[in-house]
Amino acid sequence: MERAVVVTGAAQGIGYAIAKAFIKNGDFVMICDLDLVKAQEAASSLGQAKAFKVDVSDEYEVDQFVQQVIDERGQIDVLVNNAGLQHIDQVENFPVGKWRQLIEVMLTGPFLMTKFTLPHMKKRQYGRIINISSVHGKSASPYKSAYISAKHGVVGLTRTVAIETANDGITVNAIMPGAVRTKLIENQLAKLAEEDGTSEQEALHNNLLIKQPMKRLLEPEDIAHTAVFLASDGAGAITGETVSVSGGW
Repeated sequence: MERAVVVTGAAQGIGYAIAKAFIKNGDFVMICDLDLVKAQEAASSLGQAKAFKVDVSDEYEVDQFVQQVIDERGQIDVLVNNAGLQHIDQVENFPVGKWRQLIEVMLTGPFLMTKFTLPHMKKRQYGRIINISSVHGKSASPYKSAYISAKHGVVGLTRTVAIETANDGITVNAIMPGAVRTKLIENQLAKLAEEDGTSEQEALHNNLLIKQPMKRLLEPEDIAHTAVFLASDGAGAITGETVSVSGGW
């Protein structure tokens, strides 16, 4: 049976891989992104998908988007809160505007998407919510205060909503990816190297792979396969959990 799946930040990277995996699973995916053109390109390349421009930090936009999906598809079976961004700076130099932006997108965003989706899931007594946290949802590293704070917060949100919905046929879990081969990672390596006064290769090992036994960048598909599993009937008794997909971190 084709399910209606919402994936935020799905025009590229991990979100795109997650959308692709759900489509391969036979589901229909709503590709949500701030960049509508890239979202449309992603939806066109994937097939069983539709693009939407959604600012997940905007209460009105999220409310309108959820209602549009319900009007068009009748339901939302799976919600994957994946949208994210990064800014790297020492705490004393961290722009307050950037702090607020990261918290709004990566913590308030999942809260809003969950808030407006839950009533429809409860009505049907079925739903799967998957939040993309990070290994930085359980640990820390330098220069990423806003990102790490948001990802810790996502774990708390996940566990709270899981308890509130435990008897509504809804599961809520978080995936904690390690360093994944994405543009976000590639872009931050240069900044980390600059902060540390090292090469990008040294920055990769010193900052991103130092705690990872596998010593390699993970692939977006590694995260996608885990998301599909957590949304499956086989994971129906798993809720309030964090699943580390991190190469052993």
